[in-house]
Amino acid sequence: QVQVQESGPGLVKPSQTVSLTCTVSGGSITTNYYYWSWIRQPPGKGLEWIGYIAYSGSTYYSPSLKSRTSISRDTSKNQFTLQLSSVTPEDTAVYYCARSPTGHVPEYDYWGQGTQVTVSS
Repeated sequence: QVQVQESGPGLVKPSQTVSLTCTVSGGSITTNYYYWSWIRQPPGKGLEWIGYIAYSGSTYYSPSLKSRTSISRDTSKNQFTLQLSSVTPEDTAVYYCARSPTGHVPEYDYWGQGTQVTVSS
């Protein structure tokens, strides 16, 4: 049974970098052929895909966020991390990590509970 859990600071100031970590248990983040995504949901809005890191370590980001986004992993800890730089209040959202069996279709079989990130001065 795969479980994923997000963690990180709940409150950050504008212009700072948000760093969130997803810890995976019950499965390896290097297992073929899975993709590990970050997804967010701003208040009152729908889900927005941010990017993924694949089983191979390859990354792919939403074009609208690519310039500010970095996803990395620590295979020894079975964790992957989202860094979102130069944040503004528009980045306030619940952030989720999730697993997908494909890098081309937004289908997810395991989700974390989500973690609130609020950008405010």
